[in-house]
Amino acid sequence: MAFRQSSEALGVPAADRRIFFMNEQKLIDLALSLGAYQAAVIPVSRIHFDKSFRSLCESNACGNFGMCWMCPPDVGDIVKLIEEAKTFQSALAYQTVGELADGYDIEGMLEAGNRHNRLAQKISGAFASLPFGKTLHLGAGGCRVCPVCAKRTGGPCRFPDRAMASLEAYGVAVSELAEACGMKYINGQSTVTYFGAFLYRKAEG
Repeated sequence: MAFRQSSEALGVPAADRRIFFMNEQKLIDLALSLGAYQAAVIPVSRIHFDKSFRSLCESNACGNFGMCWMCPPDVGDIVKLIEEAKTFQSALAYQTVGELADGYDIEGMLEAGNRHNRLAQKISGAFASLPFGKTLHLGAGGCRVCPVCAKRTGGPCRFPDRAMASLEAYGVAVSELAEACGMKYINGQSTVTYFGAFLYRKAEG
């Protein structure tokens, strides 16, 4: 099911709509055409950030803490990252939904995560030619560009132009982002939902 939301439909005040990219609907349509399940554009001012998310990373439940260049602590100080994210005007938020055999389908979850990452790379590639002034693309979970991050073998990032930090690494409250965009955080039993966000500023002049 394709889904789109404009700034007006999301209830964004008229005063905030002026900072939107003039072709926001084209961004939404492009994300949907590339495979996003739902997509919406909102002002970054409506995104809730919480530095306490760093403690979740420090618990190392995923095993990537200190093992990936785009994960904490190497991705940077959480306060500085939140400050950086807030310098952007707007964000294209998007989600993918994967079907699982059941709630224990770990392989299905991993494959859905890989599909989401492939979509994120497609979006990055498609948006690269657009006249943005500044961009920041945040994905789901740790960076999946490489099967094994070079950090694990003591090497530098192999693809710094493609590497992607997660929404959580920048302190984004993803469940609240979903609500702000009119999306479901959970899309039904035996499914897994992943989110990404492309933050941008308009080019000057």
